[in-house]
Amino acid sequence: MSSNPVAETVASLMPRAQAELTELVAFRSVADFDQYPRSESEGAANWVADALRAEGFQDVALLDTPDGTQSVYGFLPGPEGAKTVLLYAHYDVQPPLDEAAWTTPAFELTERDGRWYGRGAADCKGGFIMHLLALRALKANGGVPVGVKVIVEGSEEQGTGGLEQYAEQHPELLTADTIVIGDVGNFRLGLPTVTSTLRGMTLVRVQIDTLEGNLHSGQFGGAAPDALGALIRVLDSLRAEDGSTTIDGLTGDARWDGLQYEEEAFRKDAKVLDGVELIGSGTVADRIWARPAVTVLGIDCPPVVGATPSVQAGARALVSLRVPPGVDAAEASKLLQAHLEARTPWGARVRTEQIGQGQPFRADTSSPAYTAMAEAMAVAYPGEEMQSAGQGGSIPLCNTLASLYPHAEILLIGLSEPQAQIHAVNESVSPDELERLSVTEALFLQKYAAS
Repeated sequence: MSSNPVAETVASLMPRAQAELTELVAFRSVADFDQYPRSESEGAANWVADALRAEGFQDVALLDTPDGTQSVYGFLPGPEGAKTVLLYAHYDVQPPLDEAAWTTPAFELTERDGRWYGRGAADCKGGFIMHLLALRALKANGGVPVGVKVIVEGSEEQGTGGLEQYAEQHPELLTADTIVIGDVGNFRLGLPTVTSTLRGMTLVRVQIDTLEGNLHSGQFGGAAPDALGALIRVLDSLRAEDGSTTIDGLTGDARWDGLQYEEEAFRKDAKVLDGVELIGSGTVADRIWARPAVTVLGIDCPPVVGATPSVQAGARALVSLRVPPGVDAAEASKLLQAHLEARTPWGARVRTEQIGQGQPFRADTSSPAYTAMAEAMAVAYPGEEMQSAGQGGSIPLCNTLASLYPHAEILLIGLSEPQAQIHAVNESVSPDELERLSVTEALFLQKYAAS
């Protein structure tokens, strides 16, 4: 990175950042309190609040959101007449999946091969550390030139909408001229990228019942309707032969016109096994940024170990549907539920329930804030130009903020580049990426203040 006072300050702060991220990652802050104690999430929330207070933030508060979790808010006043920027991250994390499969413990930040490993290191506890680094660098180099609001969510990964509901009930709280969402990532490590679109998401639980109780498969199998077999038939109907999502009434042929994702690069990033085909049609970018995508997240049925020769009386599944900009998530959810109910065979009883939803998002990339971000990235990433890409994931809060504050500019950056393997085993963050994006954010705030 070229010599720059802000960059030099951030570089000097990196050991402190590693120590702080180690402390924050240690909280097992999965916002599913059936799996992990509520005290772990509360501990992380208090850590974030203490960090904001230490930086001079005012009005620091733990917000009790309607979904039973806490978000952390703080305000750092800027010079008189200055613009206000809202910085977002979340402290809740995905479960570690199979902790035994991690090379090092999931909740112990561990340095290995030039990366820092731990659940939440990139998604999105590292995003909060990025905000802290940027603000500290500005304080050391003339001060923070804008008013700064920080909001750190406690249930983003659960999709339960607590912060969105709270924001709608308290619309004055998060008002800002520009909003920086620190929860996405560069398209490629070292390639500065803003995310211009997000797919929305709906979660639907489907329950199928056929019998009053399980039956011996030798005595009744062949005539007794198998609920698990029915569920398999229903789930299979959600995909075409090539793996494309096929939900009755939902179109899936949109095109992505921006930055393309080469197939071989995607195979490598996704760690697709040799000889296994990708699913869907069109370009990779079409498939992951511009079209709906269904995923079966889980099935309740007997495990192989301990299974008995029985016809199953009931079975259920959790189905996720990602929807691109231009598709209403609520309408897509209705179509998914109708499809599941209509495709259930043998007159089996079927119940569907929507348990989470978030709308897709499209940013205005022609705004002055994007110009300031491009200039900042050019300094933090010498020789590279800012790229604009899509994101297959969902951040439901984006649409809430866009609706509440239609004049605010919304930018999405972050640490979740492909090597980070967010949501997977061995999630990690690149300290180089953390350093460069912290510099980017600090320079952006300077340039935006002057625009």
